[in-house]
Amino acid sequence: MIRIFLKFCVKIFTLIVFRVETYGQENIEKNKPYIMCANHTSNWDPPILYSATKREMYMMAKAELFKNKFIYWAAKKTNIFPVKRGKQDIESIKKSLQVLKDNKILAIFPEGTRNGMKKNGKIQNGPAYLAARSGVEVIPVKIEGNFKPFTKVKLYYGKPLDFSKYQSKKPEKETLDIISSEITQAIWNREIVNKK
Repeated sequence: MIRIFLKFCVKIFTLIVFRVETYGQENIEKNKPYIMCANHTSNWDPPILYSATKREMYMMAKAELFKNKFIYWAAKKTNIFPVKRGKQDIESIKKSLQVLKDNKILAIFPEGTRNGMKKNGKIQNGPAYLAARSGVEVIPVKIEGNFKPFTKVKLYYGKPLDFSKYQSKKPEKETLDIISSEITQAIWNREIVNKK
């Protein structure tokens, strides 16, 4: 109940302040697991994506945030769990794979940090690894907006990307690079849904 209430409060706030509009939610089937990958330009991206997506969602967040007691409490109540950046975090990988096994949505910002593409020129291979390990489809999401109060923010949910042909318990780096490249292209380099 707390999770539903908090999600509702965030949704109302973001609808008022950012006039959030969503397109393509019909691409998300019920009772099917997905890895949801979105671009990351603002601190508002996670709460907007979390509250705008109709289905229940789990989300990774950098471990440093959990030092704040309020964020730690809110995260525990809203299916958000920590990941240690810059290293292979076995616990977060296990948690992620279990979420997908339970037919839930796992949301990840593959840039690893805000404007990660501009800083590093590529996305992290974490989502690709999870896609290859699990065989679960990836939903690319494009978030657009300047995040100034009372200006529109738009979310475009793309059609699922199927990487099941690469499924492996130990995917090779070359395979992960291929998957990451396709995810990148889906989010940044083409229209992922018909914009209205």
